[in-house]
Amino acid sequence: MRAGKFKAACVQMCSGRDVDRNIADVCDLVSLAAARGAQFVTTPEMTGIMETDSERLLQIAVPQDQDRCLKALGKLARDKQIWINVGSLAIRSDTGRLVNRSVLIDNTGATIASYDKIHMFDAMLANGETYRESATYAPGAKMVMAPTPWGMLGMSICYDLRFPDLYRHMAQKGCVMVSVPSAFTRPTGKAHWHVLLRARAIETGSFVFAAAQCGEHESGRETYGHSLVVSPWGEILADGGGEPGVVMADIDMNEVNMARSKIPSLGHDREFNR
Repeated sequence: MRAGKFKAACVQMCSGRDVDRNIADVCDLVSLAAARGAQFVTTPEMTGIMETDSERLLQIAVPQDQDRCLKALGKLARDKQIWINVGSLAIRSDTGRLVNRSVLIDNTGATIASYDKIHMFDAMLANGETYRESATYAPGAKMVMAPTPWGMLGMSICYDLRFPDLYRHMAQKGCVMVSVPSAFTRPTGKAHWHVLLRARAIETGSFVFAAAQCGEHESGRETYGHSLVVSPWGEILADGGGEPGVVMADIDMNEVNMARSKIPSLGHDREFNR
């Protein structure tokens, strides 16, 4: 387990259908975070495009090595000498299907790891909103952890947040930080966002970085915002509210050791009948 201090930032966006505009917006916000001293910056789910029309998305999406948003952020990471967790992008996989992919870039601009969202958001909300992510994206099947200068990062995306076993497994295998880039709906965000993120931090004794989409998008979707940084003890260190922008937090990795020593539950698993 690594120790040390650093500044982390969550970029909060209202991504639309115009990829070039989204790239300009995220680069401006990441640059702002870097100017304020951030060494690790996270961006939301669907940083490159927010599109509910699956046919149009299929036409626009490209393989990872051709994605313009990823290339722009890789250059920015190198120029600013920062680490960037690109929350997620709609990527055309080798099979031709789309995947909802999160990418970690180091301070040389190199891709360190990528994670394909495992849990698909297929739900009908009480207000009539219907989502069927599995109709557009192929689900991932692999837990992904990646080394950083401050410790191991566990990668996840949005709906994964509702499956605590994923985070417990990552923590037990050495993760001390977790990223949860999201585009939570307003109804579910108001009800569950803060409590679920605090719970994942407390259960695992890990820092949680959750960059979020916010506002009313061109596609008609409304997202909750409130990008959060949560400490291993469950304290909210930063909250992005409801508007696009950047939130910052000072991170002390020694807090992971302290939280896990106080409540050593990661080592207390027991078998039981089911």
